[in-house]
Amino acid sequence: MSMRFNEIGQQLRAFRMESGLRAEEIAARLGVSRAALYRYEKGEVIKLDTIKRLAELLKISPLSLLGIGIEYYSRAVGYFERLRQLEETADQILEIFGPLNYLTTSEAFDLALAEAFDEMSDRAGADRAALRSQAEQVLGVLAARKRLYQMRRPNIICMVTVNGVRRLLEQGIAGGLAVSDRIRRIGRQVAATEIENMAALMEAEPMGLQFGLLTGTEPTSQFKVLRARDRVSLAINPFRPETAPGTQTGVAMITSADDAVAAHQRVAEGSWRDAMKGPAGAARLRELAAATVPG
Repeated sequence: MSMRFNEIGQQLRAFRMESGLRAEEIAARLGVSRAALYRYEKGEVIKLDTIKRLAELLKISPLSLLGIGIEYYSRAVGYFERLRQLEETADQILEIFGPLNYLTTSEAFDLALAEAFDEMSDRAGADRAALRSQAEQVLGVLAARKRLYQMRRPNIICMVTVNGVRRLLEQGIAGGLAVSDRIRRIGRQVAATEIENMAALMEAEPMGLQFGLLTGTEPTSQFKVLRARDRVSLAINPFRPETAPGTQTGVAMITSADDAVAAHQRVAEGSWRDAMKGPAGAARLRELAAATVPG
């Protein structure tokens, strides 16, 4: 088996962030310098014995570091970092179901999310510093993903659901977080703005960006299919961008198995056929925004 050290390094970085351990902690336990660990993450040659020891430290299978089988992430930051890596080479991203496509959201989304995380950190008492550090890590990875998208502009097909859009409008950005009424109001205002932005994009149908609105039975899972020149990856995602930093509320999975990709592709293609698109979909989004009374 040919070892692709760059890919091993990328997965090592994602799993390190997933573990919650600092780079210096892992390096010390491994018996190497922090600089050496960072070189591994950048694609330097790494011995198989070192891979085995790293896998043991990170509590994962060595095969996961080698890019074989299924990758599992129980923390949002590890999953978001792995997505960033996949998006770095993806030519097409197929996503179902939102209620938003994070890569196409405005700066206001990120600002509202940062303010919600700041408030959570301020209320955390003795855990304030740790929570703030975790929040900064999540926000940094999200910002890197958005910058990458703006530079590369891969094709995106995104499907959202009526119920998902309605919940977003009612609860606002960071709707699942314990925040003040002021932050909640900001979140709802930003949510309404993002839905209008999506409606405008749906109406304009710019090249390389397509949105569809699903009005029937809501899908049971959220997933992405990311197509690059030499690989297709399936990412099954329980995390929204506003997932509280450090919490473990689900398990994300990433795989390149042909049968898994094909099964999810069929579901997505069927949903796309039934989705409202173009001006009709945009009009329905605006109806939802006009009819939704924040809770």
